Amino acid sequence: MNSRFTLRYTLVRERRMKATIWHNPACGTSRKTLAILEETPGIEVEIVQYLKTPYTADKLRQLFRDAGMTAREALRLRGTDAEERGLGDAGEDAIIAAMVENPAYVNRPFVETEKGVRFCRPQDLVREIL
Repeated sequence: MNSRFTLRYTLVRERRMKATIWHNPACGTSRKTLAILEETPGIEVEIVQYLKTPYTADKLRQLFRDAGMTAREALRLRGTDAEERGLGDAGEDAIIAAMVENPAYVNRPFVETEKGVRFCRPQDLVREIL
């Protein structure tokens, strides 16, 4: 009995997801998070070097809200003078104003995709939004 097999190939256009990382190349965790993004198929990465292109207050508020954290929780104390300036005890608006003025006060990295925002410490948390 002759069997006839027809193979059909359906080309599925790969949908690309955009991921924006607020990146500091001097930070090992940020570099590892970026590597995960770059190695993941279908991800279009936008890199914002936030020390060169600082955050706006509105963007910080949105990132913190979407990541489910406060400005205080995102405040980088280590390696900065934030504690000496009293930012550890300051209110949200004062902390965000200081972060806009000096983006080194923002802990990193933050990643945003259509699935949400994560503060990626440890770096594997980024996989939750890919």
